[in-house]
Amino acid sequence: MADITLSSAVRTNLNSLQATSAFMSKVQERLSTGKKVNSALDNPNSFFSAKGLENRASDLSTLLDDMGQSIQTLKAADKGIEAISDLVDAAKAKANQAAQTSSQAERAQYAKEYNELLTQIEDLSKDSGYGGKNLLGGTGNDLSVTFNEDGTSSLSISAVDYTDTTLSTGLNLSDLTEAADGTATISLTAGTTTAVLTGGDLLTADDEFTAGDTLTLTDSNGSEIATFEIDATTTVNDLESFLDGVDGVSASLASGTLTVTSEFVLNIDSDNTAFNSSSTLTTNATDSGFATDSAIDNVLSALKSAQDTLRSQASTFGTNLSIVENRQDFTKSLINTLEEGAGKLTLADTNEEGANLLALQTQQTLASTSLSLAAQADQNVLRLF
Repeated sequence: MADITLSSAVRTNLNSLQATSAFMSKVQERLSTGKKVNSALDNPNSFFSAKGLENRASDLSTLLDDMGQSIQTLKAADKGIEAISDLVDAAKAKANQAAQTSSQAERAQYAKEYNELLTQIEDLSKDSGYGGKNLLGGTGNDLSVTFNEDGTSSLSISAVDYTDTTLSTGLNLSDLTEAADGTATISLTAGTTTAVLTGGDLLTADDEFTAGDTLTLTDSNGSEIATFEIDATTTVNDLESFLDGVDGVSASLASGTLTVTSEFVLNIDSDNTAFNSSSTLTTNATDSGFATDSAIDNVLSALKSAQDTLRSQASTFGTNLSIVENRQDFTKSLINTLEEGAGKLTLADTNEEGANLLALQTQQTLASTSLSLAAQADQNVLRLF
């Protein structure tokens, strides 16, 4: 205060005490915060340099989270391909089973099961997404992974479409034709005509049988099941009765139909006059996709190509996964480096600051004692009274 007069000794000790108190406050702040630079006032250069490093570390930390989610998306796609490969192996097994039997009924059943496996492949592909992205889901599912804060370093991962197995850009596998689906025509000419019939076949005869014609039923191995010879007195009812007596056949020739419930071979031997090039028998049962060995070979070839496609795509996703994981590890290390650098600019040496505080406390005590002595010297004048 301007109206209070202090002696030189008192003022000197007071200033020393105030300076010591101010230093103690700063040291205590450094110890409590752990930083020697807490604001731009402490050291502008260090403060703003450290702030820039911390901001970059924060930005990279956000990208690090995105990388982690991208890794999970890639892993989900990889698991999907692995499961699809197992289903393709199962489809190959069905094709090989079909190749090992001559029964068209069994081959038709295997074709049906094969088609079901393709449906499961498509469904599995649709379920291989993660976080709204499905790398097996085709258009709209491409994945972009950003590696640095300004977006100049990134990786684009293209999605494939396995949700439709018929796509040539995907697995290129088509559903097989199943038996009893569609219409086929068997043309009869003078002489012998042979047609392989399977369970569920429906035949319609649009020509007359005449005397001398012989209807022979044999199994798929060529063994004769039954023979019926037509003469001048044969009626449709006679033929119907004969067919009804054959195991696996149900006839209703009065309405012009013949229903087959088991497999056999139909041989029609004519007298060269009863049948001509316009004579036909029509069945609603078409051959299955496994009807012939060559068709099975074609399916096996397509499955091999699909398996090669899956392995190639798995390798591509594996490479992408390695890249993202590598960048993730690098980013973690870089974040640590940035934070360490910021710390070197702003962090306090707590041991040093502790020693400083102890020294200042001692200095404060001495200043207080010195101030007391100076005040006592000023009080000597009172002894005169």
